[in-house]
Amino acid sequence: MKTLNATFLEFGAETPPLKDVSAILDSLERNRIEQINWNPFPYKPDVSFAIGYTSGEIMLKYYVREDCFKAEMTTTNQNVYEDSCVEAFLSPSDDGIYYNMEFNGTGICLLGSGTSRETSLRTDPSLAEMIRRESSLAPGPVPLITGNIEWTLTIAIPFGVFFRHRIGSLKGKAIRANFYKCGDKLLTPHYITWSPVKTPAPDFHRPEFFGEIRFK
Repeated sequence: MKTLNATFLEFGAETPPLKDVSAILDSLERNRIEQINWNPFPYKPDVSFAIGYTSGEIMLKYYVREDCFKAEMTTTNQNVYEDSCVEAFLSPSDDGIYYNMEFNGTGICLLGSGTSRETSLRTDPSLAEMIRRESSLAPGPVPLITGNIEWTLTIAIPFGVFFRHRIGSLKGKAIRANFYKCGDKLLTPHYITWSPVKTPAPDFHRPEFFGEIRFK
């Protein structure tokens, strides 16, 4: 099983400004999203992420360089996976329930929860709005553009987003997870993962292939 370590981050405030979160994540080790699992989709943009946590939030920063970009979705729970999209699927207990958190490049979020693709349902938009986000890009919509496009997205996920679980301290614990980059309706569709996914066709909703985050 693939594993990574999440660093405990110290801030002077319970809910630190995202610019401070972004800066401290820049100093941490980056984990690459680079696994090609499906031969019909060989394109691999340059994608990595850093991860940390506090007593109340899990914090991520994605770093992306790709040759095609769009961010046409502008409303919570729209199909952001059709845009340039990064995703985190997190399963905080052994009950099989995971939360799929999907973001286009301007930070629009789709939040769902379930145990499989068939059972995953989009949540109340108010839950998704609890996730704090800061993109390096201006707000959308952004029509399809090509070139050497670089962007970052900083995310702070309050424990309250995990509405089907009670999350206390994460220190010393481990949860299952996988991280993704996709773009279903880009000029070159792609589906790359952090932990390998061994399915015949692209499918991110497969918790049996999740890796593990260890909270140090």
